[in-house]
Amino acid sequence: MNDKLQNTFLRTAVEYLVLCFGAAAAAFSLEQILIPSQIMDGGMVGIAMIISAKTPLPLSALTLAFNLPLVFIGGKKLERSFIFRSLTAMAVFSGALTLFSRMKNTVTQDKLLATVFGGVLLGFGVGLVLLSGGCLDGTEALAIMISRKINVSVGQFVLILNVLIYLTAGALFGLDRALYSLMTYFIVSKVEDLINTGMQQGKAVMIITDHGREIADDIYRSLGRTVTLIPGSGLISGDKTVVYCVVTRIELSALRRLVGREDYKAFMTVSDVSEIVGSHIKSTSAIRRSEQQALPDDVVIAEDGDGT
Repeated sequence: MNDKLQNTFLRTAVEYLVLCFGAAAAAFSLEQILIPSQIMDGGMVGIAMIISAKTPLPLSALTLAFNLPLVFIGGKKLERSFIFRSLTAMAVFSGALTLFSRMKNTVTQDKLLATVFGGVLLGFGVGLVLLSGGCLDGTEALAIMISRKINVSVGQFVLILNVLIYLTAGALFGLDRALYSLMTYFIVSKVEDLINTGMQQGKAVMIITDHGREIADDIYRSLGRTVTLIPGSGLISGDKTVVYCVVTRIELSALRRLVGREDYKAFMTVSDVSEIVGSHIKSTSAIRRSEQQALPDDVVIAEDGDGT
């Protein structure tokens, strides 16, 4: 039990460290790259940036004032840890904004460089915060409330709000700033997706063969992966076995070599998997056991929760 509690504590501590790092990275992107070039973010942070640019009010205080109520409202529908993590992230974000705003030198004055690298760094920071179970912007919580009152989806509301923000930025700072801001928004969205799903991206492999059991045993011994065996029938070739397995990109080359043996005469297709939910990696102890003996014929080569 002590070991379990210790592991839980260490995992939580690492998640909070990643969350704080992401919040600091997002703040650096805003204050040192985007704001000097008058490039706006979307959501509540974008509204705060516009108001801060036209008033003496600090951006750090405005982001807290706009986002805290929305986080509390949205947190009622989610886990309690969501509120704690979001409060932590916003506190670090606000403090980092204040700190970085006092730095005189900026990273770049080039608008295109600011758009690209500012968007990448901002998306990286926000993605780490989301990956750690928190958030920096309460726009989606507001969108959920609005969608219950009128016939508009959450995604539509967020898009409409951001379009209005960028139109306002265009009217106040020039059309080119609105276009740069819109480009930044798309870059941030893509990098967020990469952080939250792309890093976990796997490959789904389907192998059509007459030697399904043998290939399954080899995959189990060599890669430590379980598979699903599906009966199939070719239009001309007759009865076949379809072997389905999810592997990482690193393991894919080893799987190609394994399936490419001439005696298997297998046909293999590979497709992307954007997200994997559940444990699909077998323990090393199970791998060692499988190295000592082949699987018996009466064992079903599948495992609950591994997606295969």
